[in-house]
Amino acid sequence: MLNKLLFRNQDKKQLFIAMTGAFLGMTFLITSIHYLIKVNEFGKGADILGPNTIIVQKKVSNSSSLNLTKTDFSVREIDKIKKEPFIEDAQPVISNNFDVSFETADPMVPRFRTDVFIQTVDPKFLDVKSSKWHWKEGNEYVPIIMPREFLVMLNTFMSASGIPQISDDLAMDVKFKFKLKDDTKNEYVDARIIGFTNEVSSILVPQSFMEYGNGKYTSDREKKITQLMISGKESEFGKVEELLKTKGLESKNSQMLVGRLKSVVGTLFLVVLGISVIAVFVSGLVLIQYMQLLMSRNAYEVRTLMRIGYHPKKVIGSFFNYFLKVFGWICTIAIAAFVILKYFLDDLFETGGLYIGTEISLVAMGALGFTFVLFAISSYFTAKKGIFNEF
Repeated sequence: MLNKLLFRNQDKKQLFIAMTGAFLGMTFLITSIHYLIKVNEFGKGADILGPNTIIVQKKVSNSSSLNLTKTDFSVREIDKIKKEPFIEDAQPVISNNFDVSFETADPMVPRFRTDVFIQTVDPKFLDVKSSKWHWKEGNEYVPIIMPREFLVMLNTFMSASGIPQISDDLAMDVKFKFKLKDDTKNEYVDARIIGFTNEVSSILVPQSFMEYGNGKYTSDREKKITQLMISGKESEFGKVEELLKTKGLESKNSQMLVGRLKSVVGTLFLVVLGISVIAVFVSGLVLIQYMQLLMSRNAYEVRTLMRIGYHPKKVIGSFFNYFLKVFGWICTIAIAAFVILKYFLDDLFETGGLYIGTEISLVAMGALGFTFVLFAISSYFTAKKGIFNEF
């Protein structure tokens, strides 16, 4: 009876417009937050590099071949790159300055030996979640991250030898060893694979092992830094590309493609997110104004109800509960629309080669809940202010 009295003077058209705006805003808000997070997660765990990270080196030109220009980085050049506002960090990739070979040391695998090139990078650039990524002298083995192309080469060798090829999991069980040497001495150190990468062409070892080898078996050759690990800020990869062009640097096409793709798609969803926030704010404001208009139209009824004994809190509760139900229905329909939209967008991304996670983002749902709570608080205080003005 109370609701029929208070909401009989509604302008249904205005309420429908406000609800439509809120529905569209909420749907795009959830969608943009969900895919912004999923796109930023794209590539994590697939390789050893952290997000928005690339390995760069100077381009080799004819003048470089004639030793007229350098292809290594000085400390000053590295510091200058670090100071760029769109660069989060830049650290040198340290290479071995001693002779090292790599070979199998497992009775189940035929002997395979080759001279190799090993490197180490700052651990914060690695996306390897393993407690094994450490080494000190006397440890049972050195943990290594192997280039996938090396495993392909090993399997090619085994196939030619008439031996069954090995998978990633089996390769991690195979025993290997390094031979470190200089002109007067040598040493064997056991090694185990703990991961693979498509991004680096050398075997990666912990920094402590590299320091041990360079300190004990280094030659008189000058130590040079020929590669850098660079981490760029989110949605600013275009500036990183511009830096590479300006300074004559280059990186692997696959790394550049992932970085460029994440930057473009991330920027697109940021724009959609901004528009969604504005749409939700405006539609919420329209709903609040509609509540104020409804209360002003029912001013006589409100005053009469309170004069005959209705407590103001009961009248406030009627307006509050009504608009809370309206916004609740908007959120429910928005979630349903998001699930349907997500089905088509996931398929679209997969068709385009962007394999992102399909699970629903909890952050997106949290944003929806936060918006609901914010609207509930605004509705309550608006109803309270409007009713007590008539009291």
